[in-house]
Amino acid sequence: MTPGGAGSGTYREPVSGFRGSVLLLRFMCELGMLAALMYWGFTVGEGAWAWVLGIGAPALAAVVWGLFVAPRATRPVSIAVRLSIESDLFIASAIALWFAGQPELGVTLGVLGILTSVLNVATEPREPDVGAEG
Repeated sequence: MTPGGAGSGTYREPVSGFRGSVLLLRFMCELGMLAALMYWGFTVGEGAWAWVLGIGAPALAAVVWGLFVAPRATRPVSIAVRLSIESDLFIASAIALWFAGQPELGVTLGVLGILTSVLNVATEPREPDVGAEG
């Protein structure tokens, strides 16, 4: 097994300190986003629609996150596009909580989610420019 994970072929430095705290809070916000979308679906839907919305909304968000946002995204995008997608997903989950009767939780999740997304971009390690001369 390689240090970066099973079969990853890359080594990643351990994360600690402020960056580790940002990543932990970010992960909690990601889980909150999925829970918010599930809560919304089961709250606003009735009968079979509650199940479709309660399972479908978080599943759709998870697919979008996995495609474009996750560290090992299948379709990596630029930092600006990634930040936009993250913000859109957190705003959508905040609005969903608002319409499900939980406006305070919605605002909290939206603000924390976007804040952790911005802090993640600000603290993530960058690859040095190979051809840069200084």
